[in-house]
Amino acid sequence: MLHMRTILLAGLLTLVPTNALLAEDKSFYSPVINLDMENHRVLISTLGSVFWIEVPEAGHPHMEKLPVSGLVDFVVEMRANGQPPLIKTWKVKSGDSTCMYFNGKECK
Repeated sequence: MLHMRTILLAGLLTLVPTNALLAEDKSFYSPVINLDMENHRVLISTLGSVFWIEVPEAGHPHMEKLPVSGLVDFVVEMRANGQPPLIKTWKVKSGDSTCMYFNGKECK
């Protein structure tokens, strides 16, 4: 019985770190390569890879204000199951924009 409890406890402990990693936030400092207005996503590049990040619903009206080729600091939530990272905030570091800072709800 003690052996079974140990196995169950070990199994539960291995699940906790895995779930914590799924909701990890990351920051990407990248040029905006392309804006996909239909699918509400932004193409960025970092460390030699190019990938899409998804714009949350609150950011849909503001994403067209992101400067293509401008440098932006994106904070994203990494998601599981092949979903693209979801933008939490952005700060435009170079380029013209009427939305220099998006805090996840509104532009400032």
